[in-house]
Amino acid sequence: MKAVGLTSLLAVLGALAGGAALAPAPEELAGGETTVFDTSPNAFSLSARNLGESHRAAFYVGHSFFNENWLAATATVSSRDGLGPLFVARSCSACHVRDGRGAPPDDNLPPEMMAIRISIPGRGPDGGPKPDPVYGGQIQTHALPEVKPEAVVLPTYEEISGAFGDGSRYTLRQPRYLITEPGYGPMASNVVVSPLVAPAVIGLGLLEAVPEKTLRALARQPAKPDGIGGKVNLVAEAGARRKVVGRFGWKAEQPSVRQQSAMAFNGDMGLTTALLPQENYTAAESLGRTLPSGGHPEVSDEIFEAVVVYASTLAVPARRNVTNEMVVRGERLFAQLNCAACHLPRLETGKVREFPELSHQVIRPYTDLLLHDLGEGLSDHRQVFEATGREWRTAPLWGIGLVATVNEHTFFLHDGRARDLAEAILWHGGEAEAAKERFRNLPVLDRGALLAFLNSL
Repeated sequence: MKAVGLTSLLAVLGALAGGAALAPAPEELAGGETTVFDTSPNAFSLSARNLGESHRAAFYVGHSFFNENWLAATATVSSRDGLGPLFVARSCSACHVRDGRGAPPDDNLPPEMMAIRISIPGRGPDGGPKPDPVYGGQIQTHALPEVKPEAVVLPTYEEISGAFGDGSRYTLRQPRYLITEPGYGPMASNVVVSPLVAPAVIGLGLLEAVPEKTLRALARQPAKPDGIGGKVNLVAEAGARRKVVGRFGWKAEQPSVRQQSAMAFNGDMGLTTALLPQENYTAAESLGRTLPSGGHPEVSDEIFEAVVVYASTLAVPARRNVTNEMVVRGERLFAQLNCAACHLPRLETGKVREFPELSHQVIRPYTDLLLHDLGEGLSDHRQVFEATGREWRTAPLWGIGLVATVNEHTFFLHDGRARDLAEAILWHGGEAEAAKERFRNLPVLDRGALLAFLNSL
């Protein structure tokens, strides 16, 4: 049964009552005219509400290839073969479950919804992270039967105790990830490990549609209260000898949905595209060169473009309970605590030739898409282009209140260490230290109001 949008439902109710229907409040329209009204487990998997007919077929083709498993080369389904030989997952949705957030592993269990990025000190040829000479830039935890996985990765968690200003206690989880059983010889002794959980993929096209000049202007603003001042990450553009503004990934290391998609195909599933035609194994892992290929490229241009359309036009769900007294109170506190200095409530998209549906939309993503120093507690000690180990892109908050419904968990932050939104706030440091301390010292009722607001997004 197709979900009924709130706008349509209100129109029906208004007609039945013999009066005019009420329009949604602007605050509800997180994605502007693209916003969908759905609170089911499929809330992150719907197309933009205003998606044009010319993109609908590609959206559903992209949906299929995003969700179905890819197969080893020489498979009978030739359009879906070429997996590996080294990989993290067999499909996009294996990590981005229902287009939402992945979950971190339990203690001493291998990760299944994460990328384990690695690098050594210094910069690589493109100015980005310098790869390990044997294992490259990411640990491939799975492989085809003829090939050994790169390694086994196991986490452990240490509990850290703290207290709110009123004396009530809390604990935070400090994760440690150990790489064991390397399959192709020793790893560099100075390797840096960064575990990254898969983020939700809603609203990506809208974020790409925010003009670059907007992000640069935000970065040029004088320092805000608490010394908050973001910066853009200048990253390599595939196939071009230039640096461009990054927007996607935990450190804003990818500039576009297209490049992010190609990197995910390549790094996570071992699938080549026209944009990234090289396999994802190193010279030290030459065994992979003897195995059949799924074609050149393994992801055809038609399939790749359909996935890009899909990822670009996945809709953002509407906000909920915007007039609830606790939510309104929490929204005021969000501003008073200075959370909105980084989690910017409102942006506007520019003109998008490829996707006119995304053009000139007022959106409410609660991000400035800039890098901010979040302190040593969250540092992964890994340089990613201009981002230091302590710096992370401001995570968009839209849809965050539906993660429990869509993904059946409430793990947050880049590595999923926070078990709920309160823990996520309490991990903030650096530029967010003062805001975190204000939250920690709030009365319990105000803490609840702030969390009620976040759960309305």
